[in-house]
Amino acid sequence: MVIDEILAREIEDLEFSQRFDVEKEKLSSAVALYNAREEAGLTQAELADLAGTTQATIARIERGDNVSFEKLAQLAQAMNKKLLVSFT
Repeated sequence: MVIDEILAREIEDLEFSQRFDVEKEKLSSAVALYNAREEAGLTQAELADLAGTTQATIARIERGDNVSFEKLAQLAQAMNKKLLVSFT
């Protein structure tokens, strides 16, 4: 059975679907941070220095670990970007 078939079956379960959506959103924000950092031409260590945090923190966020809005705003400010959160 391929992953798409398994996912299609599992997504019908409400609890699984909700958890899946949460993880998907965390991954989406991780990818967005990675792309913004790359666009700014910064390494994780350079962004960490600018934002007053550690490279390990940047790495954790970029792999999808939980992060506060405050930390995301701090990182956005360090890259001269605005943090935008939307509910669609």
